Amino acid sequence: MRVVVSGAAGFLGSHLTDLLLGRGDDVVGIDDLSTGRRANIEHLNTHPKFCLVTRDITQTTFGIDGPIDRIYHLASPSTPATYLKQQIATLRVNSQGTLNLLEVATQKGARMLVASTFDVYGDPLVSPQREDYFGNVNSIGLHSAYEEAKRFAETCAMAYNRERGADTRIIRIFNTYGPRMNLDDGRVVTTFVRQALGDQPITVFGDGTQTRTMCHVSDTVRGLTLAMEADFHEPINIGNPDEVSIVQLARNVLELVPTSKSKIVFARGPDYDPRTRRPDITRARQILGWTPKVPLKEGLATLIDYYRQRCVPN
Repeated sequence: MRVVVSGAAGFLGSHLTDLLLGRGDDVVGIDDLSTGRRANIEHLNTHPKFCLVTRDITQTTFGIDGPIDRIYHLASPSTPATYLKQQIATLRVNSQGTLNLLEVATQKGARMLVASTFDVYGDPLVSPQREDYFGNVNSIGLHSAYEEAKRFAETCAMAYNRERGADTRIIRIFNTYGPRMNLDDGRVVTTFVRQALGDQPITVFGDGTQTRTMCHVSDTVRGLTLAMEADFHEPINIGNPDEVSIVQLARNVLELVPTSKSKIVFARGPDYDPRTRRPDITRARQILGWTPKVPLKEGLATLIDYYRQRCVPN
């Protein structure tokens, strides 16, 4: 198939591109490189079935030449370090950018998957979070530009599906980690890895008992491709339902970096720090036949090895 991946130079987009090329698809990657990195796809520079188009999908004249079978819409700032600094850009790419791609999908008869996020649930009052839970969100909070942008992107997909007959999919991605993450992205796992490799104190906010679930990128992109080919239009959670406390995650990282001189220290937590984020993956199991396969420590080792080879400085 001929597949378009928006955000192809990003962490998740680059891994998805690798998977699609590995199964024989032709991939057109689109990225304005505002948060994506060429280094993530430099190994594809000479690949005969890949091309990168450096464009902003929010442009009013946006279009894509030639036939298209599938569109994966992953373009968006997606980490606190990026979306807090680029709030307006985050709103634009998930609103106008989503609408532009949906227009292309409708015109080309292509199937389109919108990558949403667990952040649509806000600071959830129930655990685990099912797809029919509407969330506990603050539309004017510090993180609202990202949360509300993704909620709107989901609304766009469903509106085009209902009114224009667009063939759409929606995936809510929970914490994903692995090689090619930016160690300065503000996420807890990358922060711990950077601190451990740099012999810096491992900073745990609060008492560290708050939990997260961690899904290796190989499992996540496999889930995306399964969702794309499934006959289901409503949201599906993709994430690992196994919870780990923040302090235990810090201990796991230190265990995998035995030469580190880092020690765990506790600090006052931020005002917005959800106690739990855990997906109910019943839909993913039943509809996609998907469950995560990579154990946490094995997955963390791939991330740590990736950056250890790149000589992370102190």
